Amino acid sequence: MLLQFTHSGIYCERAGIYIDPWKPVNKAIITHAHSDHARSGSKHYLAHKDSEFILRYRLGTISLETLDYYQSIQINGVTISLHPAGHIIGSAQVRLEYKGEVWVVSGDYKVKRDGYTVPFEPVKCQHFITESTFGLPIYHFPKAEEVNLQMNKWVQENSEHGLNSILIGYALGKAQRIVNALDTNLPILLHSTIYNTNEALGFDNSRFQKFTQEFKKDDLNPGVILATATAMGSPWLRRFEPYKLAMCSGWMQLRGARRRRNADMGFVMSDHCDWQDLNEAVIATGAENIYVTHGYRSVYAKWLREHYKLNAVELETHFEGESIESSSLEAIKEESEEAA
Repeated sequence: MLLQFTHSGIYCERAGIYIDPWKPVNKAIITHAHSDHARSGSKHYLAHKDSEFILRYRLGTISLETLDYYQSIQINGVTISLHPAGHIIGSAQVRLEYKGEVWVVSGDYKVKRDGYTVPFEPVKCQHFITESTFGLPIYHFPKAEEVNLQMNKWVQENSEHGLNSILIGYALGKAQRIVNALDTNLPILLHSTIYNTNEALGFDNSRFQKFTQEFKKDDLNPGVILATATAMGSPWLRRFEPYKLAMCSGWMQLRGARRRRNADMGFVMSDHCDWQDLNEAVIATGAENIYVTHGYRSVYAKWLREHYKLNAVELETHFEGESIESSSLEAIKEESEEAA
């Protein structure tokens, strides 16, 4: 087989290159810049051009080559190209071909359009490696436009009651979707991690305030605060009282997820596929051999075998998908399986 599954990651021996390795290697292709897929320590990296600055920001001084979508290179007869994954800025599926054998490593991907990232495109292959973060039939995510309307209505109602609105999301990917969707004249304050991530992405920060120790509550009065999950339950939040807090995550489809995180509101905003999207994406590749990684691997692989008669197997990897925090996530997954 062109690709092997090793203790260091997904490996193409012919090209001498790994895809999203979880241990330091000589050559690594990175599907996107989230920390469970882009790890430090490798000697040489290859990624999409839109990931360049955020990878350098997160990994430091690295040897990095970049490609545009559909641009291909050859390494020892293996043709390698990157294709849109729709997950976050710069996210890519990796296509590898050798003597007519075609593999696609999807990394993390999202089919629903969000109005911000380059939309996912299925790539024909014989072997497809897919995530299964939300690989249960209970997960059906709304369109981005619906979520954006809900979020802006919630922010407006809070402001009319003199309340700040705190929105919680990943610094990379989710935060950019949130600020891109906000349609308000209220002041918007970004946690420094998100502000700095925006800068590394080349995102326009001109309409936002960056949180510093000199912050004064009157600078909002009221407004919108965007922070990461590390702020949950911390004394940092007291600076913004009175406020309402919302989490933006695919897990928010379950009421128990919002309750466990003590959130006032949950917006179902995910950078991953829901159940229907997963199935449509897998079938669109035309692949007969499917390798299921992080998420509900056993459930989804079994479904593909029984319902679509595909050669689907589970893969043990170090990828994490969309997390909240490990303790809460395990409880939420148990709730999901019970509901399914």
